[in-house]
Amino acid sequence: MSDGAPDIAVIVVAAGSGARLGAGAPKAFALLAGRTILERALYSVSGMSRPAQLIVVVPGDRVRQAEAMCADVVATPVTVVSGGATRQSSVAAGLAVVADGIRIVLVHDAARALTPSGQFDRVIDAVERTGAGVVPGLSVTDTIKRVDASGAVVETVDRSALSAVQTPQGFLRDQLVAAYAVAIDDVTDDAALVAAIGHPVGVIDGDPLAFKITTAADLRKAEQELAEQELAEQELSGQPLAGQRLAAEGQAEQGGDRIGIGTDTHAFDPDAPLWLAGLYWPGEPGLAGHSDGDAVAHAITDALLSAAGLGDIGTVFGSDDPQFARAHGEVFLRETRRRVEAAGFRIGNVSVQLIGVRPRFSPRRAEAQKLLTGILGAPVALAATTTDGLGFTGRGEGIAAIATALLHGTP
Repeated sequence: MSDGAPDIAVIVVAAGSGARLGAGAPKAFALLAGRTILERALYSVSGMSRPAQLIVVVPGDRVRQAEAMCADVVATPVTVVSGGATRQSSVAAGLAVVADGIRIVLVHDAARALTPSGQFDRVIDAVERTGAGVVPGLSVTDTIKRVDASGAVVETVDRSALSAVQTPQGFLRDQLVAAYAVAIDDVTDDAALVAAIGHPVGVIDGDPLAFKITTAADLRKAEQELAEQELAEQELSGQPLAGQRLAAEGQAEQGGDRIGIGTDTHAFDPDAPLWLAGLYWPGEPGLAGHSDGDAVAHAITDALLSAAGLGDIGTVFGSDDPQFARAHGEVFLRETRRRVEAAGFRIGNVSVQLIGVRPRFSPRRAEAQKLLTGILGAPVALAATTTDGLGFTGRGEGIAAIATALLHGTP
């Protein structure tokens, strides 16, 4: 453009609730290795080789928070707008503020937070070269079955003709605006709307790093990817890892230790799945509760909050708060760790005594300890016992857990 203004816009959609992630917050505002998912996504966008108008769409009550995040991550001004009830309405809200003179619009899901910056550049280049819509995608490697409502297999689908599409998806502005102007049915794919009004859409090679963070397992995968990237950078530069630097600084500032104790008790609920010590236990009755009833995770949460003087699980994660309904224990542990570290403490170690007659815990003790140690960044030791048939735990009516946590640092 003659005035030097960008002719590309990127709409980052970050208005989803993230119910399946169970993070206790909208998905884009959940933490990923110390930064929110939205901030991680913004790093990718800001690495594009071409200037662009950046529009971020978030829940209405998160606009100011998002504006502060954008100012911290992106050097150029960012437009933040309130999203709608669906992804489609959120994209429409972003389209409404695209500046005059924009020729190409990219729509990107913040949940694909690790998407390489080069993928944005490749999509733009392909749209300019073809004049058509462009989506990145990966070949489908799994065998795909089509099933009916009962779950019976109807046919095996030819996967050679399938592509698992990603974002950003890029379009000529006029085509995307026209598609949204006549859209009636809600879809989760912008390319489908553009194709529905007769415009071609092509697929280019995507990137495995552009996977979508939907569940807690996806979040762990993203954290592992970031840790491996940091390790590779450290090996090239010879500098200590950020985590190692922080640990050293925390040791130097250490001025006292804190110990906290937490307990939790839940009755069995045969209609619920059992989640215990962060693990799923197939074939076992679940635990009753507002969340998943993970007594081990809840006891640890209480012990950590108590040691740091931050209250208890009932005040921090209220049982009347719908965002924690059926949330997994991992959600509470990650958020508690964040709060504890923000208060100036470092978790030293955690010890848990589980009391109950089922499930048989010892075969999975090492697995549970490894998982919880990874979440908390500190050693977690688990032990299990019974009460020789005494009390509700002895009668097999429920489970109890007692946790002790040691914190280091200056309150």
